Amino acid sequence: MTRYFFLLLFLLPGCTDSPAERPNANVIPDEIWFQDKAELLHNDLIWTSGDTGNFYMPEIIGGGAALFDFDNDGDLDIYFVNGGNVTSSTAVGNILLENQNGSFKDITDTSNSGDTGYGMGVTTGDYDNDGYQDVYITNVGSNVLLHNNGDGTFSDVTQFATVGDEGWGASTAFVDIDSDGDLDLFVVNYLMWEHGLKLNCYNAKGSKDYCSPTNYMAPARDTLYLNNSDGTFTDISLLAGFSTQTGTGLGVLCNDYTGDGLIDIFVANDGMADQLWMNNGDLTFTDVAPIRGCALDEEGKAKAGMGVTTEDFDNDGDFDILVCNLFGESDSLYRNDGEFFTDVTAQHGIRTSTRHATRFGLGLVDFNNDGHLDIYEANGRVQQIGDASTSDPFAEPNHFLIGDSKSWQPITVVDNAKVHTSRAAVFGDINNDGGIDILVINKDAPAYLLMNVHPDKSNSVLLDVRNKFDSPALGAFVTANRNGTIITKPVQSAWSYMASNDPRVHIGLGNATSLQDVTVHWVDGTTTSFGELEQGLHALDYN
Repeated sequence: MTRYFFLLLFLLPGCTDSPAERPNANVIPDEIWFQDKAELLHNDLIWTSGDTGNFYMPEIIGGGAALFDFDNDGDLDIYFVNGGNVTSSTAVGNILLENQNGSFKDITDTSNSGDTGYGMGVTTGDYDNDGYQDVYITNVGSNVLLHNNGDGTFSDVTQFATVGDEGWGASTAFVDIDSDGDLDLFVVNYLMWEHGLKLNCYNAKGSKDYCSPTNYMAPARDTLYLNNSDGTFTDISLLAGFSTQTGTGLGVLCNDYTGDGLIDIFVANDGMADQLWMNNGDLTFTDVAPIRGCALDEEGKAKAGMGVTTEDFDNDGDFDILVCNLFGESDSLYRNDGEFFTDVTAQHGIRTSTRHATRFGLGLVDFNNDGHLDIYEANGRVQQIGDASTSDPFAEPNHFLIGDSKSWQPITVVDNAKVHTSRAAVFGDINNDGGIDILVINKDAPAYLLMNVHPDKSNSVLLDVRNKFDSPALGAFVTANRNGTIITKPVQSAWSYMASNDPRVHIGLGNATSLQDVTVHWVDGTTTSFGELEQGLHALDYN
């Protein structure tokens, strides 16, 4: 969301692409892949910015949501993080929607889950190993930990657990950094910002607008909490090395990127170099992004990183990273080559296809189950530049790119697609039919519930990987043989933008009828073989 001089360049003659290169020159497939079924929510999920006309920065950054099974009934529920008014005590609470056979019921009041902070992001995970997923919420101000009591209610245990980081939180993740079987907690912070802090900034047209984070010159330090296995956490940020650097962090990923069996942490920073915090195995971390080639793009520039996701897109057994960025900057696709990453964005067709919007929510998912990963991006400007297609001067069409074995190309697959200022995109199989659906959060407008209606939506395997406490085995990964190709998939929920996604592992079958040699590689270094698995949902339990 920085380096706004690029915006001016794109308004000058000769600085625009030909129509054939623009995302609106889309190929339209024979069938619609998604239909917006927001009516199933029975509740307008509107992230309220509290826009005052004073252009306070938090108003343009949020918000997030989670897709998770809070009641262990086998389907995904929704936790929606709301905003409010950043300069007053006006409260707009968060919302918990229970999935009841594909339709959703608001149970916020009875569940005691409606935090009223100025909300940003959320993560879910079973931090106390009682078999129920808990919820951690990032706010502008004190963050909140909601303990799942297992009876349909939650308790605010923030003070007891000592995890009430009072900065400006963004994306966050539960992650087992020391492989001891319980989940620690990592919090990405954006700026050191106080309520009412005001700067006057102007866009390329000379109009008053939201500032770049660089105007504040106040990047923040991220926070790492170590789980004490007694319901409390200890802030070990200084010991771990995170206090040695600051950043304008927005996105986070937690997986083993260095191949040593330990979980590393990748942070996408807004207008600053991205960070890859390598786990040293002794509760300390070292930022190796500069020497491993994923701090800057191939031209040596720091981009405005927002949303992030990770997959093994080239099927070579290690995890690659995709970061989406500001208008004028393409996405960054970092291929993991073992000892280093290579920026291969231009080689795979997503440079010109993505840089015409400001992207936040991000998914690298096989939506049509053909065996190739597709891309969905939730878009929305951060300054009022150009002609708005709606009354919202920040609104932009979202992107969908279909993947094949070599590249990604923009297509139109959403029935009656709307245009708003979109932020989080949350991914999961909401109705357990084999197709991945998308919940899109919009600024000051109702969310989209994009249900997958592709005719091949059931042609997949969905793996519910559970640890010995019968909770999602975050940090584990799965390998499988699909028609001679070895697939490697992480068990993860923290990706996209300020989102917590379905932790179940989804694999499109393509021309295959089953997966062979399915193996789970657990965080503790052990493995379990599950042999051949056919189409459908399978529970893979630790033993």
